[in-house]
Amino acid sequence: MTVKDHRKPPIEARLAAYIDGEASHEEKQALDELLAGDADTHKVYDNLRRGSEMGRKAFDELLKEPVPLALVRSIKSAPEPKARDVRRLARPAVKLAPSGKQALAAALILFVIGGGIGYFFGSQPGAARITLPLTPNQGRTWPDDIAAAQRIYLRQTSHVVELGPNQTDEILAWLTSAVGVKFSLPDLSGAGLSFQGARLLVAAGKPTGQLVYRNIDGEIISVCFFKESMANDTNDFNEIIKDDIGVIPWHRGGTGYAVVGASSDALLDDIANRVSVGI
Repeated sequence: MTVKDHRKPPIEARLAAYIDGEASHEEKQALDELLAGDADTHKVYDNLRRGSEMGRKAFDELLKEPVPLALVRSIKSAPEPKARDVRRLARPAVKLAPSGKQALAAALILFVIGGGIGYFFGSQPGAARITLPLTPNQGRTWPDDIAAAQRIYLRQTSHVVELGPNQTDEILAWLTSAVGVKFSLPDLSGAGLSFQGARLLVAAGKPTGQLVYRNIDGEIISVCFFKESMANDTNDFNEIIKDDIGVIPWHRGGTGYAVVGASSDALLDDIANRVSVGI
């Protein structure tokens, strides 16, 4: 009768180490032979592998999530820390050194828990077809389209505008005719912005004027406007966040306006107020 070696970890833990590339050369050879001749072991291996892949994909999606706007702005606007001369009390050094048995036990517990989670997800029916939920498509809106345009143009170093800053008369005549809205070019130099020029966009199926500015960091700030006779007048500057882009819209006199820039820019509200007066 063969005596079972109880010193070996469970097969799930051994296979999890095999999948993660942490098994020794001898262990890898032994598991290769076991997988080749044992269908049940191979099934456990497939479930663990699928669970590991799903966990990796889920973690990658989490890394793509944008940093919260409040955190970005608080970091960007935080004052420099003041140096202080603080006398520190000497503390006795405490060295925490678990014994070899304690360290091995903790490692095995974490290892088995991780393998069990992967096994659970991988063994669910239809596990290979599970996908992460995506944001539902609720239809493109005007803020969606101007945010998408802003995201494209902010990566360009040239050809950002169709008419340059020295063609103000042509810009006024062109966009007034194309968009159907009378406007003025806001002077935003007081907010540290320099006028770069203008272009014509199509947003939500409507011709939209885009006035392009740059701040002192070289980042693009846009002022967009379009004819919208059905909207009620409002000067409530409620920012809409589209991932890394912030849009501050308002409506007045049958025209929709918006200031568009990086969502981390703490000055967008101030710029929107200046544009509202100057346009």
